[in-house]
Amino acid sequence: MGFLEAVILGVVQGLTEFLPVSSSAHLRIVGELLPNAADPGATFTAITQLGTETAVLIYFRRKIARIISAWFRSLGSRSPAAGPVRNGARPVGVRRTDPDVRLGWVIIVGTIPIVIVGFLAQDQIRGVFRNLWLVAIVLIVFGVLLGVADRLGRTSKGYDELTYRDGLLLGLAQMLALVPGVSRSGATTTAGRALGYERPVVAEVSFLLAVPAVFGSGLYELYTALTEPDAGAPFGALETAVATVIAFGVGLAVIAFLMAYIKRRSFLPFVIYRIALGAVLLVLLSVGVLQPF
Repeated sequence: MGFLEAVILGVVQGLTEFLPVSSSAHLRIVGELLPNAADPGATFTAITQLGTETAVLIYFRRKIARIISAWFRSLGSRSPAAGPVRNGARPVGVRRTDPDVRLGWVIIVGTIPIVIVGFLAQDQIRGVFRNLWLVAIVLIVFGVLLGVADRLGRTSKGYDELTYRDGLLLGLAQMLALVPGVSRSGATTTAGRALGYERPVVAEVSFLLAVPAVFGSGLYELYTALTEPDAGAPFGALETAVATVIAFGVGLAVIAFLMAYIKRRSFLPFVIYRIALGAVLLVLLSVGVLQPF
């Protein structure tokens, strides 16, 4: 595969990373449909995700900085509530019940499941999880689950009601995204809507929850690719870098679009798209146009 394929896959990564349609599934499928058909691989996927997650850091930079600052300052607070204001200045410590502090802990708690399973299931992630039959099935199944959760889920909970238990449940949902087709944002959105959180809250928490896991995975794969280069990899370092930069630019635009979209509309179009894509993929596999591996 060359630069043209890398550019195409970089655009695909940027377009699909934050939508609940599974970017890893799209990279897997589009890679097979390109002229030089091949699976881009888990390494290429993880590294290009560094581009889209950098877009998250840029878009949510103020909120992320506030969360980090509040979390560290809360470590110096000896009581759940901060002390009184004296001489017009607040104490250095931050309440442990502060929403930003709690969100920081939720992100930490929610990251643990995917770190553990991602480390233990490396062979499956690079192998059986990339079977296109499995990808097609989970596209449909998790599309239906997203539709049900979004339709029936309550919309009353905001950041103030985010609990550590819910953070763990969102983390367990994110863990499922190790299977291409599930979708990181799709799984966490489904869980969040089922738990009763508002769409913008669910989307934002989903973005923030993905940052540690994706950067950890991407940097690990980048280190491995540089120290133990695979001669059989479909893309070289330069092509992968180009795709990552493109994914960053496209991903930044998609975040802005999605955050504006979900304030007014439901996830139904993405549900329909997932089910249709999964059905088409099953047909292509059945008639031999595509091979599962």
